[in-house]
Amino acid sequence: MQLSLQGISHRVGAAEHLYPLDLTLQPGAVTVLLGATQAGKTTLMRLMAGLDRPTAGKVLVDGVDVTGMPVRERNVAMVYQQFINYPSMTVRDNIASPLKLRGGATREAIAKQVDQLAERLHIEMHLDKLPAQLSGGQQQRVALARALAKNAPLMLLDEPLVNLDYKLREELREELSQLFATGGSTVVYATTEPAEALLLGGYTAVLDAGELLQYGPTAEVFHRPTSLRVARAFSDPPMNLLPAQGRGERIELMPGLALALPAQGAVTVGLRASALRVTGQPGDLAIKGKVELAEISGSDTFVHVHSEVGELVAQLTGVHYFELGAPITLYLQSAQAYVFDAQGALAIAPQRGR
Repeated sequence: MQLSLQGISHRVGAAEHLYPLDLTLQPGAVTVLLGATQAGKTTLMRLMAGLDRPTAGKVLVDGVDVTGMPVRERNVAMVYQQFINYPSMTVRDNIASPLKLRGGATREAIAKQVDQLAERLHIEMHLDKLPAQLSGGQQQRVALARALAKNAPLMLLDEPLVNLDYKLREELREELSQLFATGGSTVVYATTEPAEALLLGGYTAVLDAGELLQYGPTAEVFHRPTSLRVARAFSDPPMNLLPAQGRGERIELMPGLALALPAQGAVTVGLRASALRVTGQPGDLAIKGKVELAEISGSDTFVHVHSEVGELVAQLTGVHYFELGAPITLYLQSAQAYVFDAQGALAIAPQRGR
């Protein structure tokens, strides 16, 4: 299906929950709504579903205006943060419920589809249990299976993994990306986590304080954020941002320390944590500092450094140990830096592949 939002906004009293925006989703693809809490993600999804009506603008499905059409008349599947299942029904009946409501399928065909979905989501051994007998992760899988069973042309998922523990989130993220790739639905997935957007791929719409800042292929939005606001939202850990001065053919971070990039006047230099290293290469810029904190997370080490140009975080692959207060030198290539102008717009993006 082709879902288009034309000039839609949403206001409650004097509070502007969503500023006017235009957005056309790519049919059959995943669109991630990325932004912090209260960025407008849930408001936008509710307008897409027909749960709320926009203050202004139109919602079009395949070119037809459905702005005033209630959700019960639309073919939409939704999964929320809090998993919602029918408590008195077994897992099998929960998953089968949208298939039975749709009608037209034999009991054998419904049973076969339920078994297939349960197997894909690894809950086939729980089909005869009640939801209360399952863990939180298993209950969310049931809710996801029921949404997939509906086979709706539009599937909306509002931070469906946020209440699960880290291990379960990692497992389900990978499974969902595969399920979405093999399905035919247009999927909208809301999250606060850049890692989820990158894993799911597809397209990403970055929202902040009710404004749509940028929309496009996920990799393109990540590598070429059009503004400081997008760069802040689409970076985990947060992008290192340093005030600097353009001196024509170089950008000065401090006297005697400059990037070989062209700029004039006040700029902000953005450095992703993964661009900083502790081993030098020819042509590197060297930044000296002291270790404030070293965190090991999974297979990466995050080193917080009080440097001569400001506070920096470096993301190092592998497990590394640093003494607190120890001197450290961080290295980077000029071509790995983002440069934003005085208005916060992207002026220079890193060379891809570096």
